[in-house]
Amino acid sequence: MVTSTLVTTFYVNSVQGNDANAGSRLSPFKSLTRALKASTKSTIIQLGPGTYSTVTGEVFPLMIPAGVIVVGNEASKGAGIVIIGNGAYQSPSFGMQNITLLLQEDASLRGVSVINTTSKGTGVWIESTAPTVANNTFINCAREGVFTTGAAKPAILDNVFLQNAASGLTMARNSKGEVLRNVFQKNALGIAISDSAAPLVANNKLSENQTAIALSRDARPVLRQNIITNNTQGGLLVNGNAIPDLGSTQDAAGNVFRDNKEFDLQNVTSQQLVSVGNQLNPIQVKGAVDFLSATVESASQVSVGTSFYDLGGHWAAAFVEALVSKNLISGFPDGSFSPNAPITRAQYAAIIAKTFPPPNGSKVSNFTDVKPDYWAASAILRAANMGFISGFPDGTFRPGQNLTRIQAIVSIVNGLKWSGGNPNVLSVYRDRAQIPSYATNAVAIATQKLLVVNYPKAEQLEPLRDINRAEVAAIIYQALVAIGQEKAIASPYIVNPDVDIPSFSDLKGHWAEAFIRALVSMGLTTGFADGSYQPDKPMTRAQYAALVASAFNPTPKRPAIDFTDVAKDFWAAKAIQIAAMGGFVSGFSDRTFRPDQNVQRLQVVVSLVNGLALPAADNDTLLVYSDRNAIPEYARKAVATATQQQIAVNYPDPKQLVPVREATRAEVAAMVYQALVAIQRTTAIKSPYIVSHTTN
Repeated sequence: MVTSTLVTTFYVNSVQGNDANAGSRLSPFKSLTRALKASTKSTIIQLGPGTYSTVTGEVFPLMIPAGVIVVGNEASKGAGIVIIGNGAYQSPSFGMQNITLLLQEDASLRGVSVINTTSKGTGVWIESTAPTVANNTFINCAREGVFTTGAAKPAILDNVFLQNAASGLTMARNSKGEVLRNVFQKNALGIAISDSAAPLVANNKLSENQTAIALSRDARPVLRQNIITNNTQGGLLVNGNAIPDLGSTQDAAGNVFRDNKEFDLQNVTSQQLVSVGNQLNPIQVKGAVDFLSATVESASQVSVGTSFYDLGGHWAAAFVEALVSKNLISGFPDGSFSPNAPITRAQYAAIIAKTFPPPNGSKVSNFTDVKPDYWAASAILRAANMGFISGFPDGTFRPGQNLTRIQAIVSIVNGLKWSGGNPNVLSVYRDRAQIPSYATNAVAIATQKLLVVNYPKAEQLEPLRDINRAEVAAIIYQALVAIGQEKAIASPYIVNPDVDIPSFSDLKGHWAEAFIRALVSMGLTTGFADGSYQPDKPMTRAQYAALVASAFNPTPKRPAIDFTDVAKDFWAAKAIQIAAMGGFVSGFSDRTFRPDQNVQRLQVVVSLVNGLALPAADNDTLLVYSDRNAIPEYARKAVATATQQQIAVNYPDPKQLVPVREATRAEVAAMVYQALVAIQRTTAIKSPYIVSHTTN
């Protein structure tokens, strides 16, 4: 089992936000600069419509750190979400530059418009890193939209480069990477490739530029299936010692040159170029070029970094590849995955049957329209027995019928037997009125479990639409994350219920409100049916075990224990076993667990330290407590460790541990949250009641 990594989402709105806010969906930051200061690895920054400039508080250049995804609206290529500005950047390879954004390591920039109108201004600078730049618009930059240099290896996918003064994209030094499916229009140069740069440039459209692609020095790009038309000077200009890969007899290049004014291809080097499988007008070819015939037909699309030619740069590629690596899903014989194709009920059952453990025994009889020799018969029966799918009242299964998005969500929730949904989270969906009444609780649960993945707009559920293969891969992978079997993948399309939920009647202004709301938003704790949370009510040992099992999903460290007072059908029986085998809780000498007994504050502290196997601290740390003499000898080391890790939370006096007092639901929530902070599963919350070993 793999412990998942918590992904943090910050929201930014230059029109309605305020940098003093919390950065949540309902309380967004105003500037991207503020969100970047709060970001750590595995952070998504969601930008709302508006302009982001020095006027709205931006400090340029904006540096996007490793692991951070900045996203606006990919579907519109960033229309209406504009980052405009510039600042000085000292490039190790090119000296002082005037840039808007610097992308570091594996950062991502998606769905924004970038403008840098200052003299010699560059939109995005990429220096020896491997970020993703997808579905953006780079427009009216005074030099180029994107500049890559050093040992850069970016993925530049599905962008629009429009009216940039020098070039849409410049790649220099030893840049490599992929430039796929972009549009370059009305730039001086569409793409400029220099020095020893050797990127893959494929499936791009270059039109109405002065020159579509210009190569110089020792550039060695691979050019495949690009459409190069109607450029006012020419298509491909090759200078210096540059040698483009324009195909071979085994790999036709498939570039299309058409209606370029002065030349389709001009070679001004001293070397003869080889062209295989390109559409060129011979009259428009200048310089030494040898035309050869291809012996092998090439695919119509080029993509790298994935097992499938139609998945490169796709929003769900990481989810698909993760499932493919586990042999849970596969593509088609032609090398495609067809991510946008619908999936039938039979195909879905086949994936479910592979993904989740089989049930004990058979419960469902055969469906009348699924014959024993049908290719998916056994998978359908198995998925039905597990509770993931069911038939129709007439006894049919309808295996060839397409699955809808709402059916997939309900299927996962039912199959994994999740419960406890809070309907308030549904306010995150703009089209929540379309959710069928029978499915509202399942959607709420799925949302709290971070199961729902909506592309291109996270707030649009589209519950009644047929689900496609990419979406199925994403939702199944998220289910595996939720049950602790896979690591989280950062994606801006995972719906994060970061809303003001729930509106507990007794929580407003409570000292532990922030801790409790954070756990609720993570789907780890809930309130009561009457709308209360009852924060000051004691917590039972069973309730504590349930919270621990949900929050940490610990790996078993010891054999299961049959507690004599915990019946198999007791509501918390499974959670108690998980917490006990994980080392968080234990029973008594008479083999009882006493689930209804209230848990003590000291027991919570010792439980979290032991269960997480935190490194021991010096007992001098206990000097912070005025009632340290009340701490039993056996627990002193654990309390010292919890104090050093800032897990202990004492209200109203941080110096008073009160170890043997019954712990309230609020106190347990606060300490469990702090334990998640200690193991870097979530971000810190400021509170005067968190005990620090330096507390005065």
